[in-house]
Amino acid sequence: MYLAKVIGSVVSTKKDESMRGRKLLMVRPMLIDPDDPARFKPGANTIIALDTLGAGEGELVMLAQGSSARQADGLKEMPVDAAIVGLVDTVSVQGKKTYEAKNS
Repeated sequence: MYLAKVIGSVVSTKKDESMRGRKLLMVRPMLIDPDDPARFKPGANTIIALDTLGAGEGELVMLAQGSSARQADGLKEMPVDAAIVGLVDTVSVQGKKTYEAKNS
């Protein structure tokens, strides 16, 4: 799993029938800053992930990719390579809280 920030959404009216009614979000993986391990910095790539939990723009989420993404409930037969499988409340690195969701 990876930590990622939701940066947008994708609307696709024509897609595989098994994905109808499913929300697609654009996420950017977050990396630990090597100069300051208590901080995150955005990665360079952007991923389209199927949202299984109702995530919103700006939220930090847990992202599963590859065959692990299809282990989320109801995704086994879908052509999905990335799925949001958790909404992050807090993150601590080396004993220091580095992230706290606004609604926690």
